[in-house]
Amino acid sequence: MKKSETILFFGNERLATGVSTDTPILKALVLNGYKVGAIIVPLPPQLKSSRKKRPLEVAEFAQANNIPLIELKSLKESANELTQFNASAGVLASFGKMVPQEIINLFPYGIINIHPSLLPLHRGPIPIEATILEGSTETGVSLMQLVSQMDAGPIFDQTRVKLNGTESKQELADKLGSIGAKRLTTLLPGIFDGSLQSKPQNGSATYDKRLGGYQSILDYNLPAETLERQIRAFLGWPRSKTTIGDLPVIVTKAHSTNERTGSIGVFDSINNQLAVNTSKGLLIIDRLIPSSANEMSGSDFLLGHPL
Repeated sequence: MKKSETILFFGNERLATGVSTDTPILKALVLNGYKVGAIIVPLPPQLKSSRKKRPLEVAEFAQANNIPLIELKSLKESANELTQFNASAGVLASFGKMVPQEIINLFPYGIINIHPSLLPLHRGPIPIEATILEGSTETGVSLMQLVSQMDAGPIFDQTRVKLNGTESKQELADKLGSIGAKRLTTLLPGIFDGSLQSKPQNGSATYDKRLGGYQSILDYNLPAETLERQIRAFLGWPRSKTTIGDLPVIVTKAHSTNERTGSIGVFDSINNQLAVNTSKGLLIIDRLIPSSANEMSGSDFLLGHPL
């Protein structure tokens, strides 16, 4: 396949809930000489207002590069519109909707999905969040041939990434997006000329459910280590919320220790650090956003709100 042929891009490149993106995949495609015929994003009614408040980065990329942005309510009803681009392949990253087989079949080379996990682990909508929540020591990026079943297609390539256990959701999304972009543009020629063939996924699949706002309240009956992971995984959305005294706050960064100083849920000041007792250990709150205030350190919070 020649680079002058057309690719359609599906998705918003936000590889996790509540994160932003600098669109590394689209940038890599354009920089490597591929023609992006259009950028396609779903437009469910429930997302209209939030997208007005937080414009999609891929929309800004489309405008800056004179690429049509197509917002679709239904893929099935849009087959004729997509066919007009005569695209040879699709590339998908965080589309958020199942793609029916009749749409995949529009492309001679199918649709290549960039998925931020080591499939078949973490199929579903929250692979990055789930990886952080379970305390994994590694994750990765899979380049997959898209099929109509959720994240079940054969794999072209997987790149493993070691984790140090402190990555935030945004940091991990940025890292995996950059890796995915590089691997995609490196491997596309082999996919298109047939020298790189996909292989069935190997191993037992795991599936993750969507996050819900109800998960945002910190439960101090859980171990401090578990809560620290939640704070990193929920950063941006649904966020990690608690109440100190009668003041609602959002916790944005924390770390855990093994000791305890009091009953579960009781806050304390430890060496000028804001801490709360959990069922196992102390959760040290490093950064937080008090109601109607800017983000600050736990130590600065204690200056204005002594315990």
